[in-house]
Amino acid sequence: MCAVLLLASCRRDMQDTPRARTFQESKFFDDRMSARPLPAGTVSQDYGSYDELLETGKIGQRVSEVFPFEITAEVFARGRERFNIFCAPCHGRTGDGDGMVVRRGFRRPPSYHIERLRNAPAGHFFDVITNGYGSMYSYADRVPVRDRWAIAAYIRALQLSQGATIADVPADKRAELTGGGPQ
Repeated sequence: MCAVLLLASCRRDMQDTPRARTFQESKFFDDRMSARPLPAGTVSQDYGSYDELLETGKIGQRVSEVFPFEITAEVFARGRERFNIFCAPCHGRTGDGDGMVVRRGFRRPPSYHIERLRNAPAGHFFDVITNGYGSMYSYADRVPVRDRWAIAAYIRALQLSQGATIADVPADKRAELTGGGPQ
């Protein structure tokens, strides 16, 4: 008796559920369309929140020279943290392109301190993180948009740090760097 019940419950039509392909004719609905219109009053959750600069690193077709939000100490700290996790294995902690992966025999990325990258717009770094470049693959699925911008800001700080002189330091902070302590 149990065997009969088991066999009766194993029908192939439950496994092979009929389905409609998008924009293919459907006999199920009166209008014969498989794609259903959105219910009245439906509003997209991200409607009006798309920011081209934030999402693409570009303004029109040009790579942006500016950041899409204010760069604060918290943004730099987040950028440093994310850079050390995602970028330093190849690029090194100072951006020289001598990370641990490179020391193990993988291809060396360019130093962030070469003239071409020092002159590159901020959006360039965002774009490379997003889409990849050369042997670097895209990190768009690993690093959220705002973190990509934070990393770009940190890269800019690394670049500035390599060419900084004591004259670039505010006068009231110079003594701390030269060993004289706070004034």
